[in-house]
Amino acid sequence: MKSPPVMDPEAPPAGTPPDDEEEKRGGRKGVPWRMTLSLAYQSLGVVYGDLSTSPLYVYKAAFAEDIQHTESNEEILGVLSFVFWTLTLVPLLKYVCVVLRADDHGEGGTFALYSLLCRHARAALLPPGRTAAWDEDQFSDGAGGGTNKATAQNGNAVTLGGGAAASVRRLLERHKVLQRVLLVLALVGTCMVIGDGVLTPAISVFSAVSGLELSMAKEHHKYVELPIACIILVCLFALQHYGTHRVGFIFAPVVITWLLCITLIGVYNIIHWEPTVYRALSPYYMYKFLRKTQRGGWMSLGGILLCVTGSEAMFADLGHFNQLSIQIAFTCMVYPALILAYMGQAAYLCKHHIMESDYRIGFYVSVPEKIRWPIMAIGILAAVVGSQAVITGTFSMIKQCASLGCFPRVKIIHTSAKVHGQIYIPEINWIMMILCLAVTIGFRNTKHLGNASGLAIITVMLVTTCLMSLVIVLCWHKSIFLAIGFILFFGTIEALYFSAALIKFREGAWVPIVLALIFILIMCVWHYGTIKKYEFDVQSKVSINWLLGLSPNLGIVRVRGIGLIHTELETGIPAIFSHFVTNLPAFHQVLIFMCIKNVPIPHVRPEERFLVGRIGPKQYRIYRCIVRYGYQDFHKDDVEFEKELVCSVAEFIRSGSSKLNGTAEEVDEEEEQRMAVVRSNSVRMLEEEATVQNTVGVGPSSRASREIQSPSPAPATGVGPKNKKRVRFVLPAASPKPDAGAQEELQELSDAREAGMAFILGRSHVKAKSGSGFLRRLVINFCYDFLRRNSRGPRYAVTVPHASTLEVGMVYFI
Repeated sequence: MKSPPVMDPEAPPAGTPPDDEEEKRGGRKGVPWRMTLSLAYQSLGVVYGDLSTSPLYVYKAAFAEDIQHTESNEEILGVLSFVFWTLTLVPLLKYVCVVLRADDHGEGGTFALYSLLCRHARAALLPPGRTAAWDEDQFSDGAGGGTNKATAQNGNAVTLGGGAAASVRRLLERHKVLQRVLLVLALVGTCMVIGDGVLTPAISVFSAVSGLELSMAKEHHKYVELPIACIILVCLFALQHYGTHRVGFIFAPVVITWLLCITLIGVYNIIHWEPTVYRALSPYYMYKFLRKTQRGGWMSLGGILLCVTGSEAMFADLGHFNQLSIQIAFTCMVYPALILAYMGQAAYLCKHHIMESDYRIGFYVSVPEKIRWPIMAIGILAAVVGSQAVITGTFSMIKQCASLGCFPRVKIIHTSAKVHGQIYIPEINWIMMILCLAVTIGFRNTKHLGNASGLAIITVMLVTTCLMSLVIVLCWHKSIFLAIGFILFFGTIEALYFSAALIKFREGAWVPIVLALIFILIMCVWHYGTIKKYEFDVQSKVSINWLLGLSPNLGIVRVRGIGLIHTELETGIPAIFSHFVTNLPAFHQVLIFMCIKNVPIPHVRPEERFLVGRIGPKQYRIYRCIVRYGYQDFHKDDVEFEKELVCSVAEFIRSGSSKLNGTAEEVDEEEEQRMAVVRSNSVRMLEEEATVQNTVGVGPSSRASREIQSPSPAPATGVGPKNKKRVRFVLPAASPKPDAGAQEELQELSDAREAGMAFILGRSHVKAKSGSGFLRRLVINFCYDFLRRNSRGPRYAVTVPHASTLEVGMVYFI
């Protein structure tokens, strides 16, 4: 590999931003304690709302039909024992102590684990334009140079490490079946999170409103609960566009108040009714419970597992906060409050075995009658907050999938300028609202909603456990026996709960399965169509020597301005450009082939965003620019992006990197792949009104910089303004004076920028080739085409001026 700054286009950007960049993005390392405590406060309103409202429905779901509350109290003490140990082992031990450490540079969730694994083993099934085949050790060690710690040979990084990690890596890389299983596993977990985002708001709000059952007749309250629950759900989803930051500050006091209330009520019930309820914390009571209840006790585990609903939100919402803030909030406030609340409910039920109402195990029964109404009002607000946790986690999951080419493009709105991961997706928000209202109206009871929500929750946890076992070996380079122990210990616990939830398929558990199948179908169709379209682009690309053969003798003319052509290809010329030149034999004096590349890391450092190379000899003025974004990066508006793109090409010319290729009349494919990492902020571009004639060349405009100026254009003939914008490139003060060739090239680039930039956008229509089977035609001609037509266009094209756009249509037969 050549010395920096030259690198292969497949080489990675720096994966770990410096501390100041981390702090700007919401804080990972080096965050002040004051900001950490502020994030911990906000996390109570966003992450833990769902988990903190679980006492509303856990006991009711556990005692729905499978077991009965008897005077021996073995059932209620057994359920309390299961709740205590489940809360201790799953949220506290598994998530807080282990899983939160497996963040993907600050981002969490199922797809973050998948992308983390793909970087350590070449197991990604995404097209090369959307993934980076690189190893964790292939990071740049400086602020922007691009020096690699691992060498690259033929585009493949030499992976480091040995033992179990190397064996598992080789196994994944050699077998495509295992790679598909890994991708499907990640998609299943992601789809179940989406399903949980639909079901959790329904069960939380419905359970909170069910407190009305204690103040009115049964035949009356069912006509009041449902409309109130639906109105609250509509208001909840309508608030999402304000963003996580505002919602967190609004909702955090509600959750804190709720946690304090259930803590005090729990302590009161323990002291007043059954001070010895603490004995149920012994695991022996779980054994007694199962021995007495047998099959009914096993089936009731489907309701008990609801005590950990919202635990996955701690990991999925990690990008909105940071690891330490989430750990502080859970261990210091959420966990002790929940334990005392469940113990207080059990203490009350130990002395109350016969109830007049059918809803005898509900949370509000254990609340003293004098404060029941205020507590119910706080509970309804807390349930709204609980729904917020899974909604924000769903937004993060969808964005990760869309960035990595596994979900149709959607509109993503960043709601916070300080915390990078806080986003809002309008389309997903309204779809979730409709589905949430549908299941609420359809089921109308906590039992079926609990069965549905329980299966979604435990499936996501099982997927996380499986992926974490691979992370322990591949990413942390720990012993394979530790990974096996992790999956056996937590996998056995979760498999027990999963079997209890799955057996209630006909009683509501079918809902998350159906929702997951629908979303998996959408993801697989989009992924399949994207892969096939990319393969067609690769097969149909035109050789570079074809472009070099174009000349004025063939009727090809060059017009003033910059032509920006988007392509998914990192090498070669896209077929859409040859189609364009064949029908319109002219292109611009400066031509830039741009490839937007999403890499499986959260963020790409700005100084390593642009890879620039040259196509053909210098005098052709044709460049290739690969723009790299992480799956949590914000795409800038078109004006700012244009300036950065032009400045990156100018820096490429100034730095002398362009001498490394493009000197021969024929360029081979391997030579053309060589790119240079350039800093777009090294060369500044100034645009101002041209009123006087300026000298062409380089001169010290000040002590701090040098300028490349273009002559002020002559006034245009005909009707139009007499003044046009003049472009100047301001070079760094410490940079050497460019040679005559570089000056001429920079001057021509500034002149082309003054003339304007035209966007050549491809409008491809994908069709299945003749002779294809029925299933292939159905997937390509109908499903994928429907998704493509109804998804958002590429982000760079959303705000492109229509007057500057040339659209080239082609039909792809794949």
